[in-house]
Order: sequence, then C-alpha cells, then structure tokens
Amino acid sequence: MIRFEEVTIVAGGRTLLDEVSLGIEPGAPTVLIGPNGAGKTTLLRAAMGLLAPARGRITWQGEPRRAIVFQRPVMLRRSAAANVRFARVGADRTEELMAAVGLADVADRPARRLSAGEQQRLALARALARDPAVLFLDEPTASLDPASTKAIEDVIRTISGRIKVVVSTHDLGEARRLAGQVVLLHRGRVVEAADASCFFESPRTDEARNFIAGELLV
Repeated sequence: MIRFEEVTIVAGGRTLLDEVSLGIEPGAPTVLIGPNGAGKTTLLRAAMGLLAPARGRITWQGEPRRAIVFQRPVMLRRSAAANVRFARVGADRTEELMAAVGLADVADRPARRLSAGEQQRLALARALARDPAVLFLDEPTASLDPASTKAIEDVIRTISGRIKVVVSTHDLGEARRLAGQVVLLHRGRVVEAADASCFFESPRTDEARNFIAGELLV
C-alpha cells in the first residue's frame, strides 16, 4: 500500500530519515518502535505528505484517504461533539463516532476540559470522521494511565479490521498487543522490519535483540 524507496529527509541541517526503504502493507496494524529521536514521527509525517523527501520517493497504491493524530492533538474551543462536527459530518455520524470511541456521555462537555485520554480518543473520532483508508497515530498512549491506554488500544483493534493503522510507540507491551508488522527505527534508519511474531520471537539484528531486552541503543 505504501512504499518508501531510499527516502532521505533533512531538516535544519540534520538527517531525520536516512535512505529508508520500507513497505507498509494492508492488514493488521504496523507499529513503529525505537528510542526517542529514531525517526518514527518523521516517517509518519512523510507518509502523510507533510514532509517532502530530499532524496528517494514515497509511492502509494492508488490515492487512499489519509488522516493523522498527533501525540498532543489540538482541541478546538467548543464541545467534544462540535470538534467532531468540525470535520463536516452530520449529527448522526457525530453521535456514531462519539459512541465508537466511548465518549457519548461527554459529547456536550467542552473539549479542553476532557482528560488527556479522553482528548486523545476525541482526536481519534475527529480523524475517523474523514473516513480514512489509512490512519497514522503518533504515540497515541504516551503518558496515559493504563485505563486510558486500554481504551485507545480497544478503539485501534476495532477499526483495524477496515482501516490500515500505522502507529508509533516505544512501549514494547503495546507493540506486542497491537502489531501485525513491527518496524524498528534507530538514528533515522530501518534496523529491522518483520511480522510481529518473528520480530519478538527471533529478532535478526543485535539492535532488535537489545531493544527487546530493554537495553539502550547507541
């Protein structure tokens, strides 16, 4: 569905992605893992079309609709439901989306007064209002408590049967729970990409083995 061919992205004199070649196929979620600064967010932004490669190219099979949810989504100064309606959907569709992310009971509450976990789920509903074929999620559970994390992971599982989800995280437990494909990034390069079962049971690289063991990558 999405193919990176020797993609290099440079910003501010720094190489953020370094000759990345990667295929992201339809199916279960693709989970990007790696330490801070590995290039996970850059890869998501590039796939979304928000960053242009200095070299290489990114190709799609067709022109699927895309949406992205950032780690700290911006909430509009209006109710939770009105944040979803901002995506130009009707009342019935808004109600359906709010229920899908477990926020039906806070639809009329000001969005900026919701908890961090609720705001993240509201951002998911807002992105889903665009009916994307591919949804990019940038560390959607970072700094959230276990209950909020579970609520977001439940939404991801529910939608991944009909939407391709590409999610970044450095939570290995979350990667194990969600991933169909795992991509390990380090210093802007793809270190290893494999089916989740193969990645966790028989990693091919020292970097992958060290990361799974909880060791720092240097």
